Amino acid sequence: FTKGRDRTFHVGLPEKHIVGMISHLAAMLPVATGFGLAARLGGTDNTPADSVALAFTGEGATREGDFHEALNLASVWKLPVIFVVENNGYGLSTPTADAVPVENIADAAAGYGMPGVIVDGNDLDAVIATIQTAAARARAGEGPTLVEAKTFRMRGHEEASGVKYVAQELFDAWASRDPVARCRARLVEQGTPEAELDALDAALVAEVDAVAEWALTQPEVTSTPEREYADVFAPAAPALHLAPAGASASAPRTGPGLPGETRFIDALSDGLRNAMDADDRTVLMGQDIAEYGGVFKLTAGFAERFGLDRVRNTPIIESGAVGAALGLAVAGFTPIVEMQYADFITCGFNQIVNNLAATHYRWGQPVNVTIRAPFGGGIGAGPFHSQSPEAWFCHVPGLKVVVPGSPEDAKGLLRAAIADPNPVLFFEHKALYRGLKGPVPDADYATPLGVARTVREGRDLTLVTWGVGVSWAAAAAETFAARGAEIEILDLRTLVPWDREAVLASVRKTGRLVVLHEAARTAGFGAEVAAELTEAAFRHLDAPPVRIAGADLPIAFSKQIEAEVYSARARLDAGIERVLAF
Repeated sequence: FTKGRDRTFHVGLPEKHIVGMISHLAAMLPVATGFGLAARLGGTDNTPADSVALAFTGEGATREGDFHEALNLASVWKLPVIFVVENNGYGLSTPTADAVPVENIADAAAGYGMPGVIVDGNDLDAVIATIQTAAARARAGEGPTLVEAKTFRMRGHEEASGVKYVAQELFDAWASRDPVARCRARLVEQGTPEAELDALDAALVAEVDAVAEWALTQPEVTSTPEREYADVFAPAAPALHLAPAGASASAPRTGPGLPGETRFIDALSDGLRNAMDADDRTVLMGQDIAEYGGVFKLTAGFAERFGLDRVRNTPIIESGAVGAALGLAVAGFTPIVEMQYADFITCGFNQIVNNLAATHYRWGQPVNVTIRAPFGGGIGAGPFHSQSPEAWFCHVPGLKVVVPGSPEDAKGLLRAAIADPNPVLFFEHKALYRGLKGPVPDADYATPLGVARTVREGRDLTLVTWGVGVSWAAAAAETFAARGAEIEILDLRTLVPWDREAVLASVRKTGRLVVLHEAARTAGFGAEVAAELTEAAFRHLDAPPVRIAGADLPIAFSKQIEAEVYSARARLDAGIERVLAF
């Protein structure tokens, strides 16, 4: 509530608990499924096991995908959720009949295997009885209910829009169905003196007027840059007491490959398994991640070890899964969502950018959600399974973005991401899963977010990269070392927040900067690094910074086109030579 934009509330009743959400769109409906799942999993202090999630939306928003995804997920998992559609006949100024091809929204319930109930939304007693029935059904483990409340709006969608688009006969017809007037008439009929109701009305009007007058006399909300920036991210809680990477005396874990080496994918599995072992409120969600083990088999064996309550297959609903994770996190769980491929993250973009990212700034609520996203090319998978979308999210305040480039970092950074009280997008390069091996401590450890790693010391040029670029940079550095040029390689590891000081110190030493990434060049994160370093270290630069990146093209299915035309790797040596020769 501190920012005046939140519309999520918790209502504690003497023996019952309802978690409610109000939204003019459908984006909060999947969040309600997260609260419902929290109750199903045993509950928490703020969402007890007998909780019911109550989500309100308008009839217009039922055409959005989140409506479908939320109802489908709630029904498949039999979650204690009540979806209330306030059907007032207009979506802002568009008549419902012009946007919805059926008369009754509640008819949609049959398609999700849940009851659909129509209630007179202007009849207080009928609404209470309907919600009580739906709540009892939810608490009995019978799943969700869709309630359509037929009602009307006697004012505009907001004051500025007015009501000229509404026919006067509709106002005349609905005026006689005013819920307050109907409730008053019923009370009088049951014996309540009118004088008593008049006194109550007067008291309530006076209370509202007093509050309104107080609000109008309050000064405009002000703040400082320091305060506003402090609200973007939740402070990291000192809850993860693990050894930092490299500090463990344990021998490296032996995995597939050479003795003493672990594959990138196995390091990630280890980190994920450590997190699941350490906290039984950690829940994995994603497509085919349970018995199947995920399309890359990273979660193979997890369902057997942790059970299907904590390792949950979702339908194909990226937005619904991310929204559910938000609800779970607010309820006190630690959800981890796997995007089957990072390319599909676009289907969950609204939830990530408009819900996850802004929640702490809006009302101070930590959102401990980790989204794992297999990304990148190099495996001939074509344009829909090869993109590197990390830069899209670096532009959004409130999200942390992590891209490991070594097996040791893969495990340690994932462990830190899961423990972080903020939403973290964790990008895992698919080509590294089984293509990169290295020593990984057997201990449970965390690698701090926001700290770059110096992969190789050098004096002639600073090469900044992340993910698969680290391997490319290391190979290039060997080539140039044979020619007498020593390249310093910095692996950012975390793009938000990124380690400006480490890169700045290196550039001050070498005087030259190359930024390498696999994603398309235009507006890639390398542009941010180059711009920031040009501004901060211009006097130390002996050559213009150079970005080496993917071509501004969709990624072709042809491996030859991807490797020789699209890929930054094909242009890396020439770019380094150009900077060294300046």
